[in-house]
Amino acid sequence: MKKILLFAALLYAGSSACAQNANDNKAPLNVIVFGAHPDDCDLGAGGIASIYSSMGHKVKFVSLTNGDAGHQDIGGGELAKRRLAETKEVAKRLGISYDVLDNHDGELMPTLENRLAVIRKIREWNADLVIAPRTNDYHPDHRNTGVVVQDAAYLVIVPNILSSVPPLTKNPVFLYFRDRFQRPNPFRPDIAIDITNVLAKKVDGLDAHVSQFYEWLPWTNQDLANVPKDVVERKKWLFTSMEKRSAVNPEIKVSLEKWYGAEKAKDIKFVEVFEICEYGKQPDASEIKRLFPMLPR
Repeated sequence: MKKILLFAALLYAGSSACAQNANDNKAPLNVIVFGAHPDDCDLGAGGIASIYSSMGHKVKFVSLTNGDAGHQDIGGGELAKRRLAETKEVAKRLGISYDVLDNHDGELMPTLENRLAVIRKIREWNADLVIAPRTNDYHPDHRNTGVVVQDAAYLVIVPNILSSVPPLTKNPVFLYFRDRFQRPNPFRPDIAIDITNVLAKKVDGLDAHVSQFYEWLPWTNQDLANVPKDVVERKKWLFTSMEKRSAVNPEIKVSLEKWYGAEKAKDIKFVEVFEICEYGKQPDASEIKRLFPMLPR
């Protein structure tokens, strides 16, 4: 009789675990993306954000600065207000949430205050997946955003850190955006996601950042004279730029073939690519497919 009861208990536990796993797979994912400035998240993950949103998952972009220095003609509170309005428009276009912290552009430091702010955001979002820049980058704000998020990676599960906000019960997976920097180590394309069919949607989000993509960034690249004045034409101009930025190279092709198979991979034109951070949960292939439900099964 005892053996029968034990078997029944084990059978129930197993079925409960299977049911829980099934529920976990059906539950909406919570994805949070950190950038240094309003528009950074959009560049690195705007494509997957639109896909997640269309699939019923939740995405939040967080800018750690208010972007009040990124313009050639205006700055301070006037620019910060304009850039905040741009993020609100992006949120509408992509179907996501977008938060902007009130730190000055160009002055971001990996302070305890900023670390706790990031921990709070991750916990309150109950994040399954966290994406941020690597710590080797040309801009100090980008580097320090990477440091702050790395510093938060373990602490999000520690109850006595920021005890006013309940800790996560399981560590999220942390990923890095794609970048072009080689030292001290180059970006590794662990996960490549096809955004061919949503590149226009991504560009629609970027298009809302008028102050950046049609004014400031062209000015820094000495290309302002080539930006079309017509709003339709300038969006086409931006799309062409994003085609180049999102193109597949030989290294990324290997990653695409891993996740999509060689036959499907050869038809993929545009991608967003991510590197798995050594901090946080270390995902296997099945976990990556759970976190990226747009990947083929």
